[in-house]
Amino acid sequence: MSQAETRPRKNPQQTNSSLENTFHLGKPGTGELVPSRYALRIGEIDVLVVSDGVLPLPTKMLGHNADAADRAAWLDDMFLPPDAYDWALNVVVVRSGEQTILIDAGLGLDPDLNLPRAGQLIKRLEAAGIDLASVTDVVLTHLHMDHIGGLLIDGVKDSLRPDLRIHVAAAEIKFWEAPDFSHVSMPPGFPDALRAAAKQFSKEYRGQLRLFDEEYEVAPGVVVHRTGGHTPGHSVVRLASGGERLTFAGDAVFAVGFEHPDWYNGFEHDPEEAARVRVRLLRELAANGELLVATHLPFPSVGHVAVTGDHFRWVPVFWDY
Repeated sequence: MSQAETRPRKNPQQTNSSLENTFHLGKPGTGELVPSRYALRIGEIDVLVVSDGVLPLPTKMLGHNADAADRAAWLDDMFLPPDAYDWALNVVVVRSGEQTILIDAGLGLDPDLNLPRAGQLIKRLEAAGIDLASVTDVVLTHLHMDHIGGLLIDGVKDSLRPDLRIHVAAAEIKFWEAPDFSHVSMPPGFPDALRAAAKQFSKEYRGQLRLFDEEYEVAPGVVVHRTGGHTPGHSVVRLASGGERLTFAGDAVFAVGFEHPDWYNGFEHDPEEAARVRVRLLRELAANGELLVATHLPFPSVGHVAVTGDHFRWVPVFWDY
């Protein structure tokens, strides 16, 4: 890795006001003291990052293969609590041409795991003026419950259009027929909840699935690409328009993964491969200066990747009002 720091090369036009006519942005949801959505534009593609809330999880899951003292030191450096903290949970809505694409769907209902502050997506889409019936496509980075649960809420399927297309890697559907949890490090209850959500999703939406092997162009400038690692069918979504680029990385990158990309996240089913995927992706993003958004980076999760010494560095964009 280069010793020189890689700096962003180009900032896209991030003008929230210019997107108001596109997304028909409404008022913040009732009781919201801070914004739960952030709009930007990648060339001719409109992007809206929406917070589904936060997941309170043990800090050990940030790097269960790391030395406890090293993990504690990183948390202390980041001014984070030592035992548990709130993971962000971000979803993206994309409009390209005539298509409105939902990338992941949040947690949905709390599956008896004490996650009451997540599952906010559906009401926040409504607050943003986005009708579920306007969604033409859904792209799922993978089938963990915090990425598909919003589709399983009572009444949501009936609100979606009957010709909705749901894009997911064929390897992901195959994996959840008999999922392997032998390499994960999750709190009790999570494996059973993940299995149940994936099974319910496959049953309810099988007729609307559009499977791909490695890569598929969902809409002009919107390409989903399978990476594997986190799960066998885990995928990222690459946006490109007008010389500008953004990658939605799903669960390929976590907050600790910039300084410690070799630390294994507790939800990774193949942690060694997940680490290799993470390093390759971060190297590419640092080299080309494109924007990164990821599920569990702090909202609004829009920023660049830089290289400093022998590790990466997260560079959040300045909010554009």
